[in-house]
Amino acid sequence: MTQPLSQLYPAIEPYASGHLEVGDGHRIYWERSGTPGAKPAVFLHGGPGSTLSPSHRRLFDPTLYDVLLFEQRGAGRSEPHASLDNNTTWDLVADIEKLREMVGVEQWLVFGGSWGSTLALSYAQTHPDRVSALVLRGIYTLTKAELSWYYQFGVSEMFPDKWERFIAPIPEAERGDLMAAYRKRLVGDDRAEQIAAAKAWSLWEGETITLLPDAALSAQHDGDEFALAFARIENHYFTHAGWLEEGQLIRDAGKLAGIPGVIIHGRYDMPCPLRYAWELHKAWPGSELHIIEGAGHAYSEPGILDQLIRATDRFAGKSGS
Repeated sequence: MTQPLSQLYPAIEPYASGHLEVGDGHRIYWERSGTPGAKPAVFLHGGPGSTLSPSHRRLFDPTLYDVLLFEQRGAGRSEPHASLDNNTTWDLVADIEKLREMVGVEQWLVFGGSWGSTLALSYAQTHPDRVSALVLRGIYTLTKAELSWYYQFGVSEMFPDKWERFIAPIPEAERGDLMAAYRKRLVGDDRAEQIAAAKAWSLWEGETITLLPDAALSAQHDGDEFALAFARIENHYFTHAGWLEEGQLIRDAGKLAGIPGVIIHGRYDMPCPLRYAWELHKAWPGSELHIIEGAGHAYSEPGILDQLIRATDRFAGKSGS
């Protein structure tokens, strides 16, 4: 029996960083870490509207990978902060291609978790010839059922105490469509109302993505500036169902044939029900699915982290992985 890894690679600093002008008034923050010229990879963070963490660099063996990480339009250090203008899934797919051209590689491994898995699938189905392998965690395909499960009725039954805090900023008369009610406040002119809505939206996610409570995640989602970008951008994308046709990502999974891929999903993932990872695996020829028992959604949960590290090691040709 293989021993669990359950740990990240040692902390390393980026060897290069900067901003890339991608058009439409957006400047994307990017950084590169690992060994220049080693196996190319790109990391796609979640949210949408979240940010990079130093821990994200540590999912890749720095002696074997040359990883580009970036903060998506409006998120983190990208500019303008929290902007919704010209900010769609297909804008981000185009940005990934501009970043690949900047790096100067023909193909790269694409790593994405949660919303990052949505973006990774969108990119890979659009540019399959540019993807050497896929490592996906917490599959989210943005169907109406998935969005309703998390933002209307479903997870509310598992976390009634936290749900009560989530719906608190919304008058009872508007609770029939919570995503629309939140959008009204997140794009409104009342700054105090905007921040209150953003923090409630963000905290709902921070408190429900792990199997067991994680105070650090909750604290991150409670900060004003993080919450504002996270909630505004996430709500913007989800209100528009990611500009995807209903069921598109699983319907078009056949386009991934020939791309090796690993899907890693927690059994008790609340935001992203396991059913969609299962369906993707069945529709994607040659994919590998790891269902992690005793785990929720976050990449930092031990069983999920173990399989993520094993996957990046294996695709870099590391023996014993």
